[in-house]
Amino acid sequence: MSNTELIHPTAIIDSSAVIAPDVQIGPYCIIGPNVSIGAGTRLRSHVVIGGYTRIGEHNDIFQFASVGEECQDLKYKGEETWLEIGDHNSIREHCSLHRGTVQDGGITKVGSHNLLMVNTHIAHDCVVGDHNIFANNVGVAGHVHIGDYVIVGGNSGIHQFCKIDSYSMIGGASLILKDVPAYVMVSGNPAHAYAMNVEGMRRKGWSRDVIQGLRESFRIIYKSGLTTEQAISKIRDEILPTVSEAQLLIDSVESSSRGIVR
Repeated sequence: MSNTELIHPTAIIDSSAVIAPDVQIGPYCIIGPNVSIGAGTRLRSHVVIGGYTRIGEHNDIFQFASVGEECQDLKYKGEETWLEIGDHNSIREHCSLHRGTVQDGGITKVGSHNLLMVNTHIAHDCVVGDHNIFANNVGVAGHVHIGDYVIVGGNSGIHQFCKIDSYSMIGGASLILKDVPAYVMVSGNPAHAYAMNVEGMRRKGWSRDVIQGLRESFRIIYKSGLTTEQAISKIRDEILPTVSEAQLLIDSVESSSRGIVR
């Protein structure tokens, strides 16, 4: 089947767009200038790709999604900025993903194997890793960095410049004002830390020793009464030698510029 047969006649495509031969483009889709779309990607219908957007392979973008539109930052004055999306993402109905600003890196990045459920918003200059799940109506403000294997519950909002590190979990309807360390479960408005994401660890087949070591790390950081520096030193001395996964937790706490969710 030719590319022409896979593109609905009602679709409007800018002449500068570069589209792989097997991309499916459904009814009433609009593709703006300087867009590239990789092999195996499908645009269901009524999808708008605003421009200056690179989309990888085997993505599934559902109806009424707005991808690569100009950002909502008042500092934006029409400069050339980009959105970059990896492979094997599912972007559901009414999602909006905006391009970056020159005040940051000039690009918004979304990795691979992510599920963005209905009405997820990814703002300008965000960097999103791989294998993340964003439930319905999640709002991610500008300049947020999100790691890998993160779950964000529905109707949650993440403040600009926050960092959400890998394997963490955010409960539904939560307000995130500070950084969420790796592995940690947070919930509430404003959010508070409750425990490690133990169930997520078990589902990934992590050993009992690793899980126990990370649970003890949580206790040291949040419940021992030690300062952050003292807690990190204790984890490095007592847990890290046998649980290498604790290094990610140490790194995420030490690198936090906003302070961590308590």
